[in-house]
Amino acid sequence: MSAEAGAGPARLDVDAIIDDPRTRIVVCCGAGGVGKTTTSAALGLRAAERGRHAVVITVDPARRLAQSLGLESLDGTPRPVPLAEGAQGTMHAMMLDMKRTFDEVVEEHADPERARQILDNPFYKTLSTGFSGTQEYMAMEKLGQLRRSGDWDLIVVDTPPSRSALDFLDAPKRLGRFLDGKLITFLSAPAGKGAFRVLGSGFGLVASVVGKLVGARFLDDLRSFVSAFDTVFGGFQKRAEQTYRLLQEPGAAFVVVAAPDTDALREASYFADRLAADSMPLAGLVVNRVHPLPDGGRLSAAEAERAAEALGGGEGHTLAAAALRLHAERVRLRARERRLCQEALSAHPGLPVAEVAALAEDVHDLDGLRSIGAALADPVRA
Repeated sequence: MSAEAGAGPARLDVDAIIDDPRTRIVVCCGAGGVGKTTTSAALGLRAAERGRHAVVITVDPARRLAQSLGLESLDGTPRPVPLAEGAQGTMHAMMLDMKRTFDEVVEEHADPERARQILDNPFYKTLSTGFSGTQEYMAMEKLGQLRRSGDWDLIVVDTPPSRSALDFLDAPKRLGRFLDGKLITFLSAPAGKGAFRVLGSGFGLVASVVGKLVGARFLDDLRSFVSAFDTVFGGFQKRAEQTYRLLQEPGAAFVVVAAPDTDALREASYFADRLAADSMPLAGLVVNRVHPLPDGGRLSAAEAERAAEALGGGEGHTLAAAALRLHAERVRLRARERRLCQEALSAHPGLPVAEVAALAEDVHDLDGLRSIGAALADPVRA
């Protein structure tokens, strides 16, 4: 925020975060479409060129982002990013492959024959690609895998583009409870086995009704899946809880990303509240695509419009009058952005903020990402 708007919030010191060797994980979160992926890539690049060995996990990136990283494409394998000559660190980038990550979990925790049964099961194929929360859960799984590998000293996570930013925190627990829960065990249990023998025909009737609702084939696939999946059961909730604890440690830093509009800032405020409730370290807020006033642009909107009116439609004054009216519109837009940010931050006094100016065009190369990183480190002040 500018001096005109008062002291304003504290400035988010991005370099202090990425330069601190104790920082091992940076999570960029927020609503969809606010520039999280670009922010994540820019932070990873800046950290690498300042000496860190960084890996960026991105989710469903546009092809232009891979190209801006100097890569043909991104996949589930961390790929080295070509850095500037003299760069002190290294950078890798990868795209979250939801199904492949799920497959890796199965292969790690089941013997080869049982793993094959699981991977070939139709219910598993649906679960690993289409169930709500699977993508968020697998983002957590991949984060844990990379952290355990020890190959990088900084992991930057671009959270999935969920309907709600809170899905990143909630969905893994929901999926873990589903996989470890009693309902799935009940649905998959043979009617004549164990405690269900006591229910006799009553259980058979329930199973018959459920079978009509979801399909007998579905129940057969589910039973087969659970039978093969038995050795993996119990680990999902445990790993979700382990990752939660990892994200609560001082070595993690959450950066909430927003745009200067009501919905994105409201989502950012909700996320900040949730992080505080879960005792997760919130580093600050990045507000992308703001419209700072040009240097020397100190005329108020009203003053600019009065000056434009004074010029009238006289010969030679048309362009000057149009420029003054354009300035008036820009001043009003900037005032609105400041007001929205102040309203969102009113519930979070002291939260550090970095505002990044809107670009004339999309980022399409490493230099563009470097400019975003530099803007994060020296944010808008006007």
